[in-house]
Amino acid sequence: MKIATWNINGIKARIDNLLHWLEDVQPDIVCLQEIKSVDEQFPREPIEALGYHVETNGQKGFNGVALLSKLRFDEVSRGLPGNDGDLQARFIEGVFSTEKGALRVASLYLPNGNPITSEKFEYKLGWMERLEEWTKTRLVLEEPLVLAGDYNVIPEPQDAKSPDNWTGDALYQPESRQAFRRLSYLGLTDAVRAVTDAPGVYSFWDYQAGAWQKNNGIRIDHLMLSPEAADRLVAATVHKHTRAWEKPSDHVPVIMEMAA
Repeated sequence: MKIATWNINGIKARIDNLLHWLEDVQPDIVCLQEIKSVDEQFPREPIEALGYHVETNGQKGFNGVALLSKLRFDEVSRGLPGNDGDLQARFIEGVFSTEKGALRVASLYLPNGNPITSEKFEYKLGWMERLEEWTKTRLVLEEPLVLAGDYNVIPEPQDAKSPDNWTGDALYQPESRQAFRRLSYLGLTDAVRAVTDAPGVYSFWDYQAGAWQKNNGIRIDHLMLSPEAADRLVAATVHKHTRAWEKPSDHVPVIMEMAA
């Protein structure tokens, strides 16, 4: 089973790229972020034509997440609990039936948090605290769980080409990295780092300053696995080549293979 995450950076602008990638790779479940579309205007028909069921948690102009699945949804939950006043569309969870039981997959888009002197950084840290509490409730179920998405966190220095350039950025603050580490301490496994500790593995290259041409990237898109999911991990890769496509997202897909 192939499960992927991709910050698409505007579903309408990248729909052709998405469809080409879906046809080529044939993932079973895809978590999208930054769809930048309300639910009613999400271009679901061409995706459904490829055999996918589609569920969205959209928002006009920014944010928005989606789940595409070849498996039928048993349950869908939208929004991260813990703050009823939070109207930003950043979270959707799907539950699926497999031959080995339930599978839970969440698509999440963590706040950027910049500038760090503003309330945006506090919102980021608060969101991560809520994610930690939510994760605790799901881990109790002892089911395969995949938390996939754009975490907007650079976990370690090796996850950036030039880590010193990010010291003033919310993505690399000690508080952000500690919050990400706390997820690991709950028992979650970073799928990519479970298969390689090599430097130079990135999932995002900015559109500015020739970042792609210079390979000045960072790794902020992660697949975090519960112990039950990690036990079935076979492979994890970053589809870097998609960044060179015409009209690319500034992120690329990260995909894992899990034993059925």
